[in-house]
Amino acid sequence: MPPLRDFKEFAFLPRRVDRCGRNVGSTSYWKLYSIENTVRVIIHSVLSKQISKQWWGTAVNPTVAKEAQKRRARHAAKPKHANPGSHDIYLINLFDLTEILRVNSHLFVPIIPETDQFLVVLESIRMPRNIIGHMNFPNAYDRNAVDTAYKQLPTILDRLTAGNVPIAIP
Repeated sequence: MPPLRDFKEFAFLPRRVDRCGRNVGSTSYWKLYSIENTVRVIIHSVLSKQISKQWWGTAVNPTVAKEAQKRRARHAAKPKHANPGSHDIYLINLFDLTEILRVNSHLFVPIIPETDQFLVVLESIRMPRNIIGHMNFPNAYDRNAVDTAYKQLPTILDRLTAGNVPIAIP
């Protein structure tokens, strides 16, 4: 079967939009979901061990923390919608997560020696994440970047176990 192509390259047919959506959901979106949420758990686990369970106020840029609070207030104003999570880390995006890793890398490197390389990989998926998150069709390069980042998660999680860092869901 030939590779699926973006519906925007053809005359409009709802079934083409559906096929593209199903393809993105089954090949890329779930991996981004896993990457972003696993990174949240990694950050929380390491910083809880290295700083304290109340690491947020110490390790996060005040501008990012303030934005998370604004988002929390917007969610609180519409309680019928899903709650993104009890910790403010669920209210920030991938760029902010990579910044927390970068700024606090001295706390991650003893546990995850390849932190700098992982940051590069995370940075390489920022654009594909935005493409997919804004419901656009990723090309092969973007899908490969997501696949590469996803494949690194088990190694990073193994480092936590080897470093006696308990996995802690924020």
